[in-house]
Order: sequence, then structure tokens, then C-alpha cells
Amino acid sequence: MRVAVLGTGMVGRAWAERLAELGHDVVMGTRDPTRGDELGLSVPLQEHARAVVGADLVINALNGKASLAVLGPLADELAGVVVMDISNPLDFSAGFPPTLFVKDTDSLGEQIQRTLSRSRVVKTMNTLTAGLQVHPERNRGTVFVAGDEAQAKAAVVALLTEVGHRDIIDLGDIQGSRGVELFLPLWLRLMGVLGTAEFQIEVRRPVGG
Repeated sequence: MRVAVLGTGMVGRAWAERLAELGHDVVMGTRDPTRGDELGLSVPLQEHARAVVGADLVINALNGKASLAVLGPLADELAGVVVMDISNPLDFSAGFPPTLFVKDTDSLGEQIQRTLSRSRVVKTMNTLTAGLQVHPERNRGTVFVAGDEAQAKAAVVALLTEVGHRDIIDLGDIQGSRGVELFLPLWLRLMGVLGTAEFQIEVRRPVGG
């Protein structure tokens, strides 16, 4: 499968390297494709608009603040494409810990779906650190998907399963993004208390459920 990973931060690099390792045709999208050697990447680095051409699936690993500005101009290229959105609406303008720049009655996932109205956006993976996203065997737990189209979610679930995730809960339509994005303040507090980001959520179902 041809996968375009947008964003060269820790999350984007983790996904690009892991999917290339699994045999997928991976390209990374960035504003500055000359930084490939500096970042030590083993996958091609291209400008965003070029990277998404012909992609079967696009992973949005961009900074949450930048996501709409980068994705909006790509709406035509991304028409009909599954967009796996990992971004979080974190606002660091007042320092650490960050606040959320959208919450309660909306979410960044929903904003991205509205911006990419002809794409099939699936929110997932934003509740765990990059290393556990691509190597869940290190500390297994529960992960989530939310999106408006069942086939798009199935494609993302298949990819998550290939990476190694075993417990995946479908939260329904893209409004499910609100809940997983609102988890971030608790995630950040837990990281501080535990002294590590290598922790997971585990949903324990009722007996017989």
C-alpha cells in the first residue's frame, strides 16, 4: 500500500519507518524536503502536495495547530482518500502544560473532516506515545477509531492490526474525536506522575460483555 505520512516530527517518523519496515511504499510530506539527511530518514521526503499524489492512505502526523492550514490546500488531491488523523489540538502559547484550542462541542478531527469534506477521515492513535503507536507489544492496551465511514475505519483497523494492535474499539462517527482528544490533559498529567510516556489505556469490558 502506498502511504503518505505528513509531518516529520517524532510521530511521523515513527510511522514512516515502521510502515516501510513492513513493506509498504512510504513517502513523507514536509514543507522543506531538503531536510531528509538532517533528519536521518530512510524514506523519501517530498513537499506535502507531491507526497500525497497516488496515496492509498494518508497519515496526518502534523502539529495540531498546523493541520488545517496544511491539509486545506490538499483537499482536491485527498478527495476519496482515507486520512488517518493522529493530531492533537494542543496549544502551548501559555507554556506547559498546554491547553486544548478546541474542545467540548467540536474537535480537531471534526474540523479536519469538514475541511476535507470529500476525504474519509478516521481519528486514531492520539491517546498514546509514538513508540507504542507503532510497537504496541511493548505495553499493550486499548486504542480507538472514530470516523463517518465504515470502510475507511476498516482500512485503518487493518493497518493498526498489522502493526500489532489487538484491542481496538470503534467509537462511532467522527464526533468520537472529542472524547479521545479530551483525554490529552489527563495523559499529560499521567506522564508527569509516572515519569514516562510508555503507558497505555486498557478498557476492561463487563464480564460477559
